[in-house]
Amino acid sequence: MSIIHSNCPVCKSREINFVLIALDHTVSHEEFEIWQCNVCTLRFTQAIPDKDGISAYYKSEYYISHSDTNKGFINSIYHTVRKITLVKKKKLIEKYTGTSTGKILDVGCGTGAFLHTMEQAGWEVTGLEPDEAAKAKAKQLYGLNLQDSEKLFTTPDETYDAITMWHVLEHVHELHKYLDQVKKLLKPKGFLFIAVPNYTCYDQKVYKEYWAAYDVPRHLYHFSPKAMMQLLQLHDLKIKSIKRMLYDSFYVSMLSEKYRSGRNNILSALWNGFVSNCKTIFDKGKCSSIIYVVQK
Repeated sequence: MSIIHSNCPVCKSREINFVLIALDHTVSHEEFEIWQCNVCTLRFTQAIPDKDGISAYYKSEYYISHSDTNKGFINSIYHTVRKITLVKKKKLIEKYTGTSTGKILDVGCGTGAFLHTMEQAGWEVTGLEPDEAAKAKAKQLYGLNLQDSEKLFTTPDETYDAITMWHVLEHVHELHKYLDQVKKLLKPKGFLFIAVPNYTCYDQKVYKEYWAAYDVPRHLYHFSPKAMMQLLQLHDLKIKSIKRMLYDSFYVSMLSEKYRSGRNNILSALWNGFVSNCKTIFDKGKCSSIIYVVQK
């Protein structure tokens, strides 16, 4: 079954309109429409598969968050950079929570690389992941026993010092239900870390419908900072800080170049990623991907 929105998934406005058509380059090669809300500026994918149907669109060895593949030049670079970003994420969490041995929940943890980093640092970790292949990979690679996503709704309130959603919120069908529950699970001084692509960045303006971070239909929503702020306000969650994910602009630009031309045009991708990052010097809200540091 397909889900067609007649109003905005965030603010419920009916002032929505068609923006562009994007192709699923990873699995199905189907086309999907992307629409935008004129009130909160959220973009969203139309005619998305429902929760039962979406799993087929993740079945690819090239979907790196589930397969952990290092096949191909771009994926090998991803693995190299990930070693750096995992440490940066750990430091970010320790800075805001004020602890180095707390309890952390990673929602949509893929093959578990981030959770493994936190576990090695002394944190008590819990990971939720719906994909069976990804869970098996996490067990194989790191000895992690990941839980089903529904565990989110059976966990006692105020359990975690930190909850992370690294490029996950854009995948969640029940957007408001998830945020309400995540808020309940945070301790009174706990923090939520949400990383999402940002379609208002420069690299999206360059690549348009070929922008890899649209990643239809797996990405159900395409956030702007304004849309994210409005969404979090609806759930009485406060943005304490915005952090740039500068490596993402290069990774997304490399994938986008491949989608647009069929080739790994590395120099062009690096240039566009560099320009995109330069435009964030005075405005973090223009970064290709953003981490929102959130507290209730």
